[in-house]
Amino acid sequence: MNESELAELRDRSSSPSAKRQAKTTANDPARYANETQYSNETLYAEDLSEGDRWETEFREISGSDVNQFAALTGDHTAIHADGTESPFGKPIAHGLLGLSVLAGLGTQSPNAATLALVSIDEWKFLAPVFFGDRVRARNEILSIEPHGRRAVKVFWLRSLLNESERVVQQGQFVTIVARKNRAAKPR
Repeated sequence: MNESELAELRDRSSSPSAKRQAKTTANDPARYANETQYSNETLYAEDLSEGDRWETEFREISGSDVNQFAALTGDHTAIHADGTESPFGKPIAHGLLGLSVLAGLGTQSPNAATLALVSIDEWKFLAPVFFGDRVRARNEILSIEPHGRRAVKVFWLRSLLNESERVVQQGQFVTIVARKNRAAKPR
């Protein structure tokens, strides 16, 4: 990706229309009435359309997950330690752990032929995730743009929801997804 494409992406993701579109989608539950069903089938650019939506299965965030994330990242902030009180009354998971779980859940729902993650824009940490919370990802395609001859750039609204259906994190992912003809041609 060249510098002008990066500049264009930065401008687009910070534009008022992008913010307005993401905000409207997030606050309109009727938009999620026709969610696409889970499938293991690999989806290419030709299989994707603006407005397509997926929801993943739930995954529990355990104290062990939080401890392993702290060991991996070196973030041993007290509010993430089991048995410690936080401003929320009990320990919370790292925000970046929630973002990482969302990214992982989203790789299978949909199972897109993703070549690269380009950016994460306007990410919001809206509510804490506590030890033992069950979360799932909601993924919606906001727009698709050409990206060369063998791929497209996909703009996603990605949300992490807890078991009460509360959006705890939300923002926009931008990925590069292969066209079917790319899959058939070795490099």
